[in-house]
Amino acid sequence: MSYMLLIVEEPGQRTERTREEAEHVFQRMLDYSDALERQGVLVTSNSLRSDATRLKRREGRVDLIDGPFAETKELVGGFFLLNVKTYDEALACARECPAAEWASIEIRGVGPCYT
Repeated sequence: MSYMLLIVEEPGQRTERTREEAEHVFQRMLDYSDALERQGVLVTSNSLRSDATRLKRREGRVDLIDGPFAETKELVGGFFLLNVKTYDEALACARECPAAEWASIEIRGVGPCYT
């Protein structure tokens, strides 16, 4: 089964780090990603930028709203898509994620929206 680990950060957290701290954090996340790959459970992973656009379509009208979104208390800063057999395996992977020290890890099953 597929699970996504979402890295949920506080906005501005990345800009508060020194370059050295940011490089250290980035390397820890790369090492974690490599470990998941060696275990054979990593499908893909990536960091997400904080700039964004929201799109919604209502009654034939498309609205685009440019971010960043000031009302947001948190942002999804990245993700790991895993292919594991059970939720407990996904949870074990999340426990090892270095980002759990400065962010929250949200574990979500991936599947059809009708289930």
